[in-house]
Amino acid sequence: MEIQGKILEISDSQQITQTFKKREFVVEYAENPQYPEFIKFELIQDKCSLMDGFKAGDAVNVSFNLKGRKWDDPKGGVKYFNSLQAWRVQSASDGANATAASAAPETSGMDQMEEPGWINGGGDSGDDLPF
Repeated sequence: MEIQGKILEISDSQQITQTFKKREFVVEYAENPQYPEFIKFELIQDKCSLMDGFKAGDAVNVSFNLKGRKWDDPKGGVKYFNSLQAWRVQSASDGANATAASAAPETSGMDQMEEPGWINGGGDSGDDLPF
């Protein structure tokens, strides 16, 4: 998934355990400018450094995965948690250039595919069913 927005906040990296660290940041997502959304993302491990070159106010494209976890409460209850785990953050101006470049006509390979023999009548059995 990917969204474009403006960075509002960038937190420092947090060392959660000896082997796990994370960093959070908030993006203002204004698909409808009258009602902007404030979306908190997290970066983990080596991805924490992705925010080093950015500051509040920068327009960015954020590529992320939606993560969901189930936790069994020791009291017998069940809780669910969601997180948005970013894996790429680019300046919106860089993303615009990448989008323009990818909009160039390319062949996807679909035009070079052939229909199976049973569709165009090329079969040994002579009937028109493929099974």
